[in-house]
Amino acid sequence: MERVSKNEYYLDIAETVSERSTCMRRRFGAIIVKNDVIVSTGYNGAPRGRKNCCDLGTCYRDKMGVPRGERYELCRSVHAEANAIIAAPRDQMIGSTLYICCTDPKTGAVVPGTDSCMMCKRLILNAGIATVIIRDAVGEHRVIDASGWIENDDSLSGALGY
Repeated sequence: MERVSKNEYYLDIAETVSERSTCMRRRFGAIIVKNDVIVSTGYNGAPRGRKNCCDLGTCYRDKMGVPRGERYELCRSVHAEANAIIAAPRDQMIGSTLYICCTDPKTGAVVPGTDSCMMCKRLILNAGIATVIIRDAVGEHRVIDASGWIENDDSLSGALGY
């Protein structure tokens, strides 16, 4: 019997969490894990009490032709990473690992090459999360040392998107 690796196990859970997303563009799921304990989960969707894009039947950023990774102030959603951080106690995030999976809402397929946006990177750093693991496909993922985002400050590059 072959057991699934811990990274794949947690990425599978993040992928399942993404199924709760209410975004019409991309479904993200995130989980924060520390010492092999799931601290919190989050998915992207409208703030509590507000209508979701999937319920409205429209994405305003799509309607305006806004490219991915840009103009998030126009988005109705709170990002998965932010929702997971909001739901977690600070002491449990310090030194933890954040697992992220993005799926296409139309096909359910994993979307490779995704990354946290600049705002979420800032939240991850301030939360004290040490490592981010992003699924590119089942069995394929990237491991990112979040401290690298301090030296590699993408907010200084002038480039938009991710």
